[in-house]
Amino acid sequence: QGQFVESGGALVQPGGSLRLACVASGFTFSSTTMSWYRQAPGKERELILSILSTGTTLTYKVPVKGRFTISRDNTKNTVILQINNVTAEDTAVYYCNRFPLSMWGQGTQVTVSS
Repeated sequence: QGQFVESGGALVQPGGSLRLACVASGFTFSSTTMSWYRQAPGKERELILSILSTGTTLTYKVPVKGRFTISRDNTKNTVILQINNVTAEDTAVYYCNRFPLSMWGQGTQVTVSS
């Protein structure tokens, strides 16, 4: 089973940027697909981006394309989500997880407000 500790969430103004990090443990990180999810208030959790062990990235949500970037540092068992030009619709709790899914971490809150 994997464990995940997400960090980097904050209150940010529209148009700003954030860098979220997720430290994973309990499995062989370097050979595992990692993903970022988010859950907006009153909505279901959704998959937004994945990064394969090869470094190939996959984007599942059109609104984040060009603004969100996923990357990984296998030396630190860390997956990063860079968010640029945030909008109010990005307000959510952000989670990382692996494939196949493990237990969820606590997530990190991103709030976009002026």
